[in-house]
Amino acid sequence: MRNILFICSKNQWRSPTGEKIFKNHAELNVRSAGTSASARKTVNAKDILWADIIFVMEEKHKSRLKAEFTKLVKYKDIQVLDIPDEYQYMDEELIDNMEQFVSAYLGFLDIEPT
Repeated sequence: MRNILFICSKNQWRSPTGEKIFKNHAELNVRSAGTSASARKTVNAKDILWADIIFVMEEKHKSRLKAEFTKLVKYKDIQVLDIPDEYQYMDEELIDNMEQFVSAYLGFLDIEPT
């Protein structure tokens, strides 16, 4: 089992979509969080320690993690998805983008239905 953490700003649309898409995959444990203090669930040290791979939506999220959790993320696998904040929760294009990149990165041919 691999622990996957999805990060966006407010944990409102993009990262919860990633969590929803991959939460039922047999080989993954999945969480999501946000970097903003006003996020529905703000990322914390326990999340960082728990994660094997962290998928962030934008480069700014990676930078924020490095600034706030410098030592904890030093050897973490952080992947930038380059998904701008222009989607709603479970938007079809957002799902397609995430499925394509994350599945390819994790080495899955396809994912189980959400």
